[in-house]
Order: sequence, then C-alpha cells, then structure tokens
Amino acid sequence: MVNAPSGTSSQLAKNNGNGDVRNRAGIANYTKHWNADSTKDTAEQMDARKTSYTDVVNGYYDGATELYEYGWGTSFHFARYYKGEAFYQAIARHEHYLSAQMGLKPGMKVLDVGCGVGGPAREIARFSGAHITGLNNNQFQVERATKYTARAGLSDQVDFVKADFMKLAEHFGPNSFDAVYAIEATVHAPNFEGIYSEIKKVLKPGGIFGVYEWCMTDSYDASNPHHRHIAHGIEVGDGIPEMRTIENARNALKSAGLEILVDDDLADKNDAIPWYYPLEGDIRKIQTLWDAVMVARMTWLGKVVTQNSVWLMEKVGLVPVGTYDVGEALKVAADALVAGGREKLFTPMQLFVCKKPEHSNGY
Repeated sequence: MVNAPSGTSSQLAKNNGNGDVRNRAGIANYTKHWNADSTKDTAEQMDARKTSYTDVVNGYYDGATELYEYGWGTSFHFARYYKGEAFYQAIARHEHYLSAQMGLKPGMKVLDVGCGVGGPAREIARFSGAHITGLNNNQFQVERATKYTARAGLSDQVDFVKADFMKLAEHFGPNSFDAVYAIEATVHAPNFEGIYSEIKKVLKPGGIFGVYEWCMTDSYDASNPHHRHIAHGIEVGDGIPEMRTIENARNALKSAGLEILVDDDLADKNDAIPWYYPLEGDIRKIQTLWDAVMVARMTWLGKVVTQNSVWLMEKVGLVPVGTYDVGEALKVAADALVAGGREKLFTPMQLFVCKKPEHSNGY
C-alpha cells in the first residue's frame, strides 16, 4: 500500500459506466472517520474506525485505486533502491526478496492477504512458480486484479476472491495454505492480534507467513504531539484505523502462536536512496527516465495540476464524488510518510517471516 498522486481524466473516467463497481457513497463519506486535526482526533473516533474498518478501507480504495495505478503501477507498496535502479525493478526485487525469504516454490498453495489489484501476486507467481490466491474485500480491486491477470496469461496460476481478512478461517477453512504473505496490507486490520490469528488458522502446520508491515518504530512516542501528527497524517491519508508500533506487531505475532524466524526493519539500512524517494518530489534525485515522470508528479506543481484535474472531473461527473477529497488525503499522507521516514519514526517494510508450529493442535 502506497501513497500516489492523482490521475488523468481518461484513466480515472474509464470505469464510470455500467462496469463501475465502486461504492460511491463510501468514497464520499471516507473522510468523516477522522478529525483533520490530530490533537482533536478522539479515542471514540478511533474505536469507530476499527469497528467500521471494512467501510473505511473500501471507501478509501474505491477512491484511491486508480490514483494509485496512475502514480505507482499495479503493486501498491514501497521498496528499497539501489543507486541507478529503475523504479519497477526495485518494486519487483522487493517482492522477490519476500518470496525468497519465505522459501516459496512450485507446487505450493499460497495466500496473498490484501492483494490490491494483484501486481505482487502475479510477480511472485512468476518468480516462485507457486499458485497464488489473492484475497481482497474491495470488489472494485478484485475485478481489476482478475482482468489484469487474464491479460498477463496467469489465470491458471493466480486467482482472486472477495472476502474479509478478519474471517479467513471461515472462508477457507483451517490448514488450507502452505504459506501466506501480506505486503503493506494488514495495517488496515482493526488490530494485529486478530489478523495474525486468522492467518495462523489457515496455515498448514509448519506453514510460513511473511509480511511487510507498516509500523511506527521504537523511536515513536505517542505522547509527542509532533510524532502523533505524523502518525495521524499516515492514518487519515492511507485509510488506516490506527498506526501501531513494531513492538505491537511483534507481540501480536507471538500471541497468535507464530514462531518468528526473521525480524528486520528494511527501512533502517542507511540506504543511499531512501524508500520514500519517489514521494519527495525532488527532481535533483531523479535516477532514471521513468523516475523523472514519477517524481515530477510529486512536485508541488505536479500535485496542483493533477488535483485540479480531479476536481474538474468530479464536478462534471467523470469520477465519483469524494475522489478529490481522497486525493487531498493522499497529499497529506505523502508529507507524513516522508517526514516519518526522514525522522525514522515510521517504516513501511518491517519484515517478519514466521512459522506455524509443526505440531500445532487444531488452529
């Protein structure tokens, strides 16, 4: 899951006909779940976001999906960068790294929790040879993922289902998968304990779970107004009920009964090119020709031009009401993500690789 700038009229309007499965009311009501001022965002509002997490996430992604595709492609996540490395190469390498760390291989049955429009599922299927089932509770994204996968000729190896990731065992049954992974998706859950417990249930004994988790780092202090402002910007801008810490994720995995094999913050490697580089809008740091296009979209002028285009399209009915507001929320998130990255308060790639015990009783 990433933050991306707004899109073009043709790209955003192409699903505005009978095939548009987005919940337009959800898009329009998305921002009601937060107070714009982090100091006035109450515990009651946070509890309401957790309770209504499916509405929050669906409202967000109904409005943000095409904006993401325009700004980022079909893999909605961040990555590490080598010097001179092209953006899409880095994105694919990040997916390959997770697959390799998990030991995915041909013949394995693997679940992608929160699969977006299926970019990582298709890439990991090609890389590993495993069969991937992508799970998503957003119908708009499921339909796009299915279409893109058919276009790529991977429908026999990658499929998608619409379901709630807090009810995995109810949908698939226990001990259904050799491995499960999630890439920047489980942060949308109302709590880590619940989602990790569901993942353990559907894993076969000895099965592997790998995740790139969005977390606040050990440097984060929830009582610090500046720190809370950054966390709040990430929440409201990326459809997240509550940002939680690495320690919280680690404890939740243990509480779920998963054995942690790898525990590594990949954002804390002092890379010459930081993970948030595409969001900075700093044309002096451009690495490749494609990056020039991407970085230009994230400059002050690029944001103004694209958001004004979205505002106009919304007024004339080419995109659903509320799309502009979601775009504005994405701008807030971009600033918060960059600030969180620079100050080492936030990571989008806390890597955990875990194992379900071989002799796990029942779930």
